[in-house]
Amino acid sequence: MTGTDRLALSLSWIIALGCVFFLMLPIVITLAASFTSSAVYTLPPPEWSLRWYQSLERRLGLWDAVALSLNLAVVSTMISLVLGTLAAIAVARGRFQGREAIATFTVSPLMMPGLVVGVALLQFFREIGLRDAYWSLLLGHIVITLPFVMRTLLASMAAFDFSLVDAARTLGLSYPRAILQVLVPNLAPAYLTGGLFAFLASMDNYPISIFLTDARNKTLPIKMLQYLEEQPDPSLAAISSGLILLACIVLIIGSRTVGLNRMIQG
Repeated sequence: MTGTDRLALSLSWIIALGCVFFLMLPIVITLAASFTSSAVYTLPPPEWSLRWYQSLERRLGLWDAVALSLNLAVVSTMISLVLGTLAAIAVARGRFQGREAIATFTVSPLMMPGLVVGVALLQFFREIGLRDAYWSLLLGHIVITLPFVMRTLLASMAAFDFSLVDAARTLGLSYPRAILQVLVPNLAPAYLTGGLFAFLASMDNYPISIFLTDARNKTLPIKMLQYLEEQPDPSLAAISSGLILLACIVLIIGSRTVGLNRMIQG
């Protein structure tokens, strides 16, 4: 290895470590702030304490917001998995004009600013007479979770041999049962990946939810914004740390499940 190669390698490592540090620093600061004993954000903390985690039990409306966010995330992800499967099969197997346009249209909510999508959904729901906050939120979250599922499945279906589904149908299975018993198990990693990203996207969504909530139905990000306006204290860092932990758990479970699936198939 020449001196130039060593210099290039060293610069690459420095840049990579710098990027990792830049990305991890906000997470480290949030975690550190959540363990402070001070009533304000102070770094370094004067003393380490679980005070703000204990205060979450007394936060008005917090657990209702958590329950609503989990409900929306689970239900919208499940619906998106079904709709995403149907849409991906239509695009992957269809022989009609406009397939690419449909695929692009499906992911268009991710191409536009979230606030624009939120305002558009608000106006659309008002025009059709939909006033219920829960159903508005659910439909809005399906709109933002469906692209993650559809694109992931579409990429995996490009390498899937659909003759396996046809063979299952010749053995007596109906088309839906052939999909469930042949396609879904073979594309399990894609389903898991798309579902995990959809779940996290729903849990963390703010720009769409803010237009569709009401006084009784507030998701966790909207409730955190309310706390920030009313009483900004390190309990928000404790809530954020919980969300970070949730994301880590979901991703670890996903990676372990994908690895186990590959071992079984191998």
